[in-house]
Amino acid sequence: MARDRVRRTIRPPAKLTDYTQFAFALIMAEEVESEEPVCFHDAKEDKDWEKWHGGMIEEKDSLLKNATWDIVDKPKNQKVISCHWLYKKKLGIPGVELPRYKARLVARGFSQREGIDYQEVFSPVVKHTSIRILLSLMVKEDMELEQMDVKTAFLHGELDQTLFMEQPEGFEVNPELDQVCLLKKSLYGLKQAPRQWNKRFNAFMMDQKFSNSVSDSCVYLKEVSNGECVYLLLYVDDMLLAAKSMTEIKKLKKVLSREFEMKDMGAASRILGIDIIRNRSEGTLCLSQTSYLERVIQKFRMDGAKVVNTPIGAHFKLSSVHNDDERVGSEKVPYSSVVGSLMYAMIGTRPDIAYAIGLVSRFMSKQGEVHWTAVKWLLRYLKWSTGLNLMYTKGSDFKVQGYCDSDHAADLDKNMSISGYVFTVGGNIVSWKSCLQPVVALSTTEAEYIALTKATMNWQRLQIDK
Repeated sequence: MARDRVRRTIRPPAKLTDYTQFAFALIMAEEVESEEPVCFHDAKEDKDWEKWHGGMIEEKDSLLKNATWDIVDKPKNQKVISCHWLYKKKLGIPGVELPRYKARLVARGFSQREGIDYQEVFSPVVKHTSIRILLSLMVKEDMELEQMDVKTAFLHGELDQTLFMEQPEGFEVNPELDQVCLLKKSLYGLKQAPRQWNKRFNAFMMDQKFSNSVSDSCVYLKEVSNGECVYLLLYVDDMLLAAKSMTEIKKLKKVLSREFEMKDMGAASRILGIDIIRNRSEGTLCLSQTSYLERVIQKFRMDGAKVVNTPIGAHFKLSSVHNDDERVGSEKVPYSSVVGSLMYAMIGTRPDIAYAIGLVSRFMSKQGEVHWTAVKWLLRYLKWSTGLNLMYTKGSDFKVQGYCDSDHAADLDKNMSISGYVFTVGGNIVSWKSCLQPVVALSTTEAEYIALTKATMNWQRLQIDK
């Protein structure tokens, strides 16, 4: 009898349906002619092959200059990691840098085995909050702000394991022999590459008598004279350098260029996709993601939509979808892609959409038509407010101020409350957040107390950063 019973329908978990986002991305890519080859053979057939080949030669020369590997006979009973070329046309910075055809040799690190080919992989990067605090300080003190980029940063890291890799396609040495690359330095694509680079750079900065910030290990500072400091903020291979005197910045640039292959970007104008617009005569600075948001709106075909002037409509009462027939499949709408794209804008320069992003991001795995409508409403608001920027001005006192609030039982599914806070340093916004509280508050007073507790914890971190 047990064999004749009706078996339940087996469905994959919702998280495994995310692959359909890639299908949508491929459809979008097919509609727009790609300007970048996807492999070595495509690059050879591309109309800009000479430019791509020039980028490959530049990459190869950097690898050889850094003594990244030795060519050896292929060892027996040893795993050999494969590699491939990646191609990217970089638009550059208008008025500062021309478009570049960049080629990068990348190891296929997904074939590495933990405990054998690598151990630790975590590598810190500077916090967005730390960048904004520095910019607020820079405006107040009228400091110099410069930017540098490390060429082939990951190639400077020293490897702790013995790794073998195939020779790069198009640049094989002794192709008639069965030879491979014995890696001596880390390479892009390796699991441990970011960590090894960070360890190398941190050791170098310690040798130069710099110290780390207590709350952000990627903020380096050094007192030079008369109580003045020079600051360096590191995000993987992008650096911001700030000091009262340009002489001190030039000294630091010279030291860095002597140790690493650096690219001097001059006065800082863009960091992490955020445009830095400074008016020194008026003592103001703007952080803008206008160009990024315009690309997002165009990508998801909302450039012709009617605009609205609120991030989320008051009529939206969002809750989970329980019936499968009410769901909107990710193969039909790019829900996760849109929310993820807008979340980056919220983290960078748009605290005004923090609440809306926190609301729609709760339904990433099971979204319905009403959730998708709410996301489109948010896109329509951003279309109306693409020119809205963070404005930094000179404040009277360089002190931390914060504001917090809560919304009791605002979540319709679990009756959880929402906490929100915003902090300023020197009168300029540097930190914000809107999220569900971790426990169910039994009253508005308790919800307010939880929100205040979280805000106080953030205030303490900002005091240390400052």
